[in-house]
Amino acid sequence: MTETAEPRARRTHILADLTPLRTSPAYRRLWFGNTVSWIGQGMTALAVSLQVYDITGSAFSVGLIGFCSLVPLIVFGLYGGAVADTVDRRKLGLFSALGSFTLSVVLVASALVGVEHVGLLYAIVALQAVCFALNAPARASMIARLLPAEQLPAANALTTMTSTTGTLVGPMLGGLIVGWWGYRAAYTVDAVCFTASLYAMWRMPSMLPDRKDGDTRKRASVLDGLRFLGTRPNLRMTFFTDLCAMVLAHPRALFPVVAVLWYGGDAKTTGLLVAAPALGALLGGVFSGWLGRIRRHGLAVLLAVGSWGAAIAVFGLTRELWLGLLFLALAGCADTVSMVFRNTMLQAAVPDELRGRLQGVFIVVVAGGPRLGDFLAGSVADLASPAVAVTGGGVLCVTGVALLAFKWRAFARYDARDPQP
Repeated sequence: MTETAEPRARRTHILADLTPLRTSPAYRRLWFGNTVSWIGQGMTALAVSLQVYDITGSAFSVGLIGFCSLVPLIVFGLYGGAVADTVDRRKLGLFSALGSFTLSVVLVASALVGVEHVGLLYAIVALQAVCFALNAPARASMIARLLPAEQLPAANALTTMTSTTGTLVGPMLGGLIVGWWGYRAAYTVDAVCFTASLYAMWRMPSMLPDRKDGDTRKRASVLDGLRFLGTRPNLRMTFFTDLCAMVLAHPRALFPVVAVLWYGGDAKTTGLLVAAPALGALLGGVFSGWLGRIRRHGLAVLLAVGSWGAAIAVFGLTRELWLGLLFLALAGCADTVSMVFRNTMLQAAVPDELRGRLQGVFIVVVAGGPRLGDFLAGSVADLASPAVAVTGGGVLCVTGVALLAFKWRAFARYDARDPQP
């Protein structure tokens, strides 16, 4: 190897591994369509919030948007996973994406004719959550069928880049477009973006669940998926560790408070605090090339979640804004590492006939965990102080992960070369 080739190889190992995009055209279309649609959804989420506030002038009414999306995600998350284990996942993904596209068109039409009714916006947000709850398990279950097992960590790192890019870029573009051209333009761009996801699903091969009994007509049971999870300690640990992070050490709800009390800032400071974990997560995905060489996925999850808790605990002790942003970014990076390996374990260690249902459970945990964390952080901050809520939550997260690792020691020995659920 020449002197110039060696540094280039090292950079390739550090940066995100693009092998899944090169080797699988179907995955490449799926990833690109999902990335574009995530950006569009981020734009619409902000535009809807702005429009609700314009109509009502009420912060409470804006907060109800989150409730309208949370309930369908939790209720239909498990159901969507069961459907994904019953029908052709390609058709389920296509029809649910078509539903989301139709709802975007409804938003465009309502803006064009000047309909300003909060109830309509709430209904559309709730139906969008239903479509997402049906689409996400089908889409996630496809990845393990499109790629070999050794490429799953790289694929999941690319997926985290998709979601964090949408979280960062989507609202920013949405705010600019609404400010320049109004709600109609933002909703129209979102509808156009969704065509990329529709095209990806349209080109996807048929993907019926691989039933061991061969009976594809039998409806998959949500309870069967939960029973399977209840008897598989390694898979349970992926959810327990995530709950430690998202419930015990999730200070997002306190950002407006700490921006003022700790840093003497304002809404702009709050925006920086919100963006820092997402930026850290994005950088974690960009520099994720080394993750594919890790075989002890369980140990990696424990270290990553413990690092999240430690970073949040130190953030609670900082009173310099730049230092607080740094530790939030480190927490976001640790979250990416955890997400990559937890997703990989769910894809590699779960039989294909159950992947949809386990992904449904994953959606419920991801949707519900942070909301519980917001409630817990706010309650503790009100009873004690924001510092106690943030630092105490981080310490509890690290302690909880340590206790889980001690209780289920085999999880740290999980080997990607022999994935055992």
